[in-house]
Amino acid sequence: MTTIPAVVPPIPRDNIWKRHHGRAAAFQWLLAGWRDFRVQPLQSLFYGIVIFLISAGIVVGLFAFELDSILFPALAGFVVVGPILAIGLYEKSRRLAAGEPVTLARMIFVRPASGGQVLFTGVLLCGLMLLWMRAAVIVYALFFGLRPFPGLQQLVPMLFTTPTGWAMLVVGTAIGALFAAFSFAISTFAIPMLLEERLDALTAMGSSMALVWNNLPVMLTWGAIVLGLFLTSIATGLIGLIIVFPVLGHGTWHAWRAFKL
Repeated sequence: MTTIPAVVPPIPRDNIWKRHHGRAAAFQWLLAGWRDFRVQPLQSLFYGIVIFLISAGIVVGLFAFELDSILFPALAGFVVVGPILAIGLYEKSRRLAAGEPVTLARMIFVRPASGGQVLFTGVLLCGLMLLWMRAAVIVYALFFGLRPFPGLQQLVPMLFTTPTGWAMLVVGTAIGALFAAFSFAISTFAIPMLLEERLDALTAMGSSMALVWNNLPVMLTWGAIVLGLFLTSIATGLIGLIIVFPVLGHGTWHAWRAFKL
């Protein structure tokens, strides 16, 4: 007669995703990003200039092709794809921490440990950005019908002086906040994780979401810093991206190192 061994229930473990970082840690990551920026700054500046030129070119193209109706969703979508664009900055910070030589070529032609999974993640993030932009167009159509976009000069009066405009602002802001929160959660640590470790894209994005969710106070602070600096860059006609984008990229790497599993 075969005896069945007793089953021992699993022992509860502490939450492996919790890191107990205070809100002040977010400012330490930003300061660390600034320090990395100041080491061989021309490389980071070149990176920032390229991002600025690409962003400015897209904005000019939207106006040239009379697609200014998607300008604000496109700017918001930049936050979604920003982490994948910053992979060269992560590589610079990684090399500085490891004492390895840093060159512009190594920042541009990055060889992540996860290989093509980084590209797959980028495709997923671009898809999310396009979905966000489409949702913004649908929200506009639901409230204003098939009325042509009035242009940026008439947009403010249309939104803030009519009940329909206020209703669209409330609904659009709520939907945009959901997209922003989701994209921030899945992308903040996913790309640095894929750069340094052999993982698949979905595991990296899931791990990033778990880390953000279980460390909300400090991550909300970091998200507010990112948003505030990005809005500042927009207020400067995107010129601020030349410095802001590299500093945030380096800072995000240090945030990942603080949360590394």
